[in-house]
Amino acid sequence: MSSSSTKPISKPALNTHSDHLKKLTNDVNNSSKPDFHILNSGSSPVSPLQPEPTTSTSTSTSSSSSGSVPGKNVKRVHFHVDSKTSHSDSSPSSSGGSKPGRTRSISKERTGSHPPVQSNKSSATSPAVHVLPSGNICPSGKILKTGMTSSRSSKSDILSHGTCSYGHGSIVRGGSAVAAVSSNYAGELDGEELKRLGREQYKMGNFLEALSYYNGAIDIEPDNPVYRCYRVAALMALCRLNEAVKECEEAIRLDFGYMRAHRRLGSLLISLGQVENARKHICIPGYEPDQNKLKRLQSVEKHLNKCADCRRVQDWAGVIRECDAAMASGAYFCPQLFACKAEAFLKLGRVDDASVSLLNMPKFEASCSFSYSQPKFFGIAFEAYLLFVRAQVDMALGRFENAVTSIEKAGQIDSRNVEIAVLLQNFRAVSEARARGNDLFKSERFTEACSAYDEGLRLDPLNPVLYCNRAACWFKLGQLERSLDDCNRALLIHPNYTKALLRRAATYSKLDQWGESVRDYEALRRVLPDDNEIAESLFHAQVALKKFHGEEVYNMQFGGEVESITSLDQFKSTVSSTGTSVVLFKSSSDRQCKMISRFLDTLCTRYPSIIFLKVDVEESSVIAKTENVRIVPTIKIYKKGNRMKEMVHPSQEALESSVKHHNS
Repeated sequence: MSSSSTKPISKPALNTHSDHLKKLTNDVNNSSKPDFHILNSGSSPVSPLQPEPTTSTSTSTSSSSSGSVPGKNVKRVHFHVDSKTSHSDSSPSSSGGSKPGRTRSISKERTGSHPPVQSNKSSATSPAVHVLPSGNICPSGKILKTGMTSSRSSKSDILSHGTCSYGHGSIVRGGSAVAAVSSNYAGELDGEELKRLGREQYKMGNFLEALSYYNGAIDIEPDNPVYRCYRVAALMALCRLNEAVKECEEAIRLDFGYMRAHRRLGSLLISLGQVENARKHICIPGYEPDQNKLKRLQSVEKHLNKCADCRRVQDWAGVIRECDAAMASGAYFCPQLFACKAEAFLKLGRVDDASVSLLNMPKFEASCSFSYSQPKFFGIAFEAYLLFVRAQVDMALGRFENAVTSIEKAGQIDSRNVEIAVLLQNFRAVSEARARGNDLFKSERFTEACSAYDEGLRLDPLNPVLYCNRAACWFKLGQLERSLDDCNRALLIHPNYTKALLRRAATYSKLDQWGESVRDYEALRRVLPDDNEIAESLFHAQVALKKFHGEEVYNMQFGGEVESITSLDQFKSTVSSTGTSVVLFKSSSDRQCKMISRFLDTLCTRYPSIIFLKVDVEESSVIAKTENVRIVPTIKIYKKGNRMKEMVHPSQEALESSVKHHNS
């Protein structure tokens, strides 16, 4: 098999994307190169740069220590940055392209024979100044001045934040800048020195700063594949995979023999689940493949093939197991594996888990890779498979129009796939059956509406919405047992389906099964605490349950307020009545008492079957003395005149927990 790139899901899928990228960027063949080592990301210290020697000669020596050619003139970038913008002044053209008479520095790390280009012109270095290239991020404040000249010591050394332009591969997203450097500083750096500074920031885990340095180096030499490969490492660490793939491909386009770019792209494609495309870069004729990457590729491919076998025989538990194994083997950024788990959860009747799996799915544009043909997943085009699964989840959640739209888009991407064609035909038929059933229900033709929903369920037997709709028809027809059965089926597929839970609670009430009805209404209250209709239904179910158990019920009405008690006789009479009473002993001048009093008003609405009382200890000192209340606020809970619990200075959470406990 060929492959590519709002709860619980299996542990391998719960790892953060950042952790996976750290593993990916660490896995390289040359451990001596700092761009392959991901360290824990921390704060972003400013690294002061040493001032350049003040010289004026016809031949300059690059200050870079990593690959520049001594004795040759190299192009340098001159940073001019203010609090709002930053740009390169190294040439009249802002594009950063090479001009006749200019020289590119060539890294020693680049594979192949590329002699340095000599310039016929001479250049002179600028006088030493403070140097802080764009991309540094630092809290506003004084900067460490080690190694800097004191020519500008009279000015404050402040870093500011603003809107920046970083040239090629900008790290600015959505129009907001990563960082800008104060206009107090300007300097000249060549590409190799920028690369070296980027590597230093990368080793410290400051990936945004490293990326800004690499961007500067690419502005100077856009045709240098080494700089682009370093930029890939920073992009990977920042979870920007689309850009990382494009940058790898550009480095390979510039120098096909640059094996580091091939290997890095191979690792990226493995993480995206594109094993066939990854093999093209790991197993290149004439080059020895990296054994670690080859083993990882083979392991991912093995689990993907097993996953396909399990799906073919509808072993959905096996599909989930093999998806997790493929992710653990290295395909941890493969969106199709998350979609595959969602499809398996759906087939097992776990709609909520399927929805969560899709929400956790990493975003990757399969179309961003321009050098490959569209890969397949279970014989379905990568992008089409994502839409194929999303359509099924939308249908299960009752989003019929969205489901049809998604499967139609999948059909446009992969028009020859049989699975997509069959599902498209079914979903159109199911959507039409549901719409016809709804129209018949509104016309009170309930028997015919049942038949329409039956037709939809024959095509989609795991659709909880159709079961719930049919249950409503049975309820209207007085066939309560059949209504209850359809509600249970809907909730078995989708346990948090509130509409089915509400319909089942009403059906239990009709069947005089008050205990089950109260249980369902209480579950609905936890999900929808501000719904007054559910609160009132719960109240009546609780009253009916008390009567069913032979308890006497006096003066119980929905929507009552917290009653203020002023006399001892009134207090004793109320707390001695049948049921549970919650009494707040308070003082009108105490701030905490006011807060608890307001919360008691809320609880009165949430638990209508409980009697809530307030006693002001200053106005009713006799009651306070009789009940031995010395500290306010104090809460006491009574049942048939017996004190069940006493709470002094209770928190809102503890108070509601106790009320809920004594309400059962």
